[in-house]
Amino acid sequence: MAEAESQQENPMRKIRISKVTVNIGVGKSGEPLEKAKKVLQQITGQAPSSRKSKKAIKDFGIRKGEPIGCIVTLRGEAAAEFLITSLGAVNNRIKESSFDRFGNFAFGIREHIEIPKTRYVPELGIFGMDVTVTLERPGYRVKRRSYHQSKVGSTHLIEKSEGIDYVRQKFAAEIVVDEAE
Repeated sequence: MAEAESQQENPMRKIRISKVTVNIGVGKSGEPLEKAKKVLQQITGQAPSSRKSKKAIKDFGIRKGEPIGCIVTLRGEAAAEFLITSLGAVNNRIKESSFDRFGNFAFGIREHIEIPKTRYVPELGIFGMDVTVTLERPGYRVKRRSYHQSKVGSTHLIEKSEGIDYVRQKFAAEIVVDEAE
């Protein structure tokens, strides 16, 4: 009990959102990709960047290096605001299996018009997207810095259960336990 209380008082143990990554995979370049970029910019307010295919898939007509998707990375307040609205598209429900062992989670949105306050533009069409949320604690910078890079200690890493508790408390999300898969 004393350990749980000390964790809440210690500012280095507080969990925060590192980034929210929004991805639309179109599967082909050209006009559909440009429409997806406009939709992503409309939803997030940031300019998306293209993602290229890693290998050629002849059956789908995809060449290696061809742009087939777009992505936006949100940080800070913009990330938290987007996460709140995008959770509304999935009725504030996330599967427990969507969490990895480090507390990060991801969920999919079938149609972008399900996001609250998003209007349908017939010229652009409807796109599905993946939302990935990365959680961290203060001090995680040691593994990203360029000078004297180091590992984050195992006791400082976020566990799956801590990530689930954070999402329940911070966003009032319902965690759905998966049935037998």
